[in-house]
Order: sequence, then structure tokens, then C-alpha cells
Amino acid sequence: MIENIALVVNAVLQEGTSAAPAIPNKAAAALAVGLAALGSGYAERGIGAAAVGAAAEDDSMFGRGLILTVLPETLVILALVVVFVVPN
Repeated sequence: MIENIALVVNAVLQEGTSAAPAIPNKAAAALAVGLAALGSGYAERGIGAAAVGAAAEDDSMFGRGLILTVLPETLVILALVVVFVVPN
């Protein structure tokens, strides 16, 4: 039984092999930025419509609506940091 556990651990950790990762570093970073942009756009879709409606009703809501609209965009900015942090 213990020998089987050791074989499974070696297979999972891939010890003794020089297998390449399934996704290269640059592709993973590009995927992270793309998915962050997709999520940000999805969030801004509803927030933007609500912000325009609130600003149409009351002009003092414009600043709050602008901040809430820009807030999801910080997700993409943080995802872009990943591109520069990931080694070549």
C-alpha cells in the first residue's frame, strides 16, 4: 500500500522528469489579462447602465457613478502587472 502511494506521489509531482508546463508563462499571463478584461467588461456593463440612470435622475450622483464605473478597470491593471512579473 505504501509503495503505491509513493508511485502516485511521484506521478503527480512528476519527479524525475523534465516535462514542460501545460501552458507557457507568457500564454498564462496573456490568458490572465484576457480573462480579467472580460470580467471587467461584464461588470462595467451593468454598472455603467446604472450610473447613467442615476446621473440622469440626480446630477450629484455623477462622481459616485464614475468611481464605480472605473473600479472594475483596476482588475485589468493588476492583471497587466502579472505580465511584467512573470519571468521570460
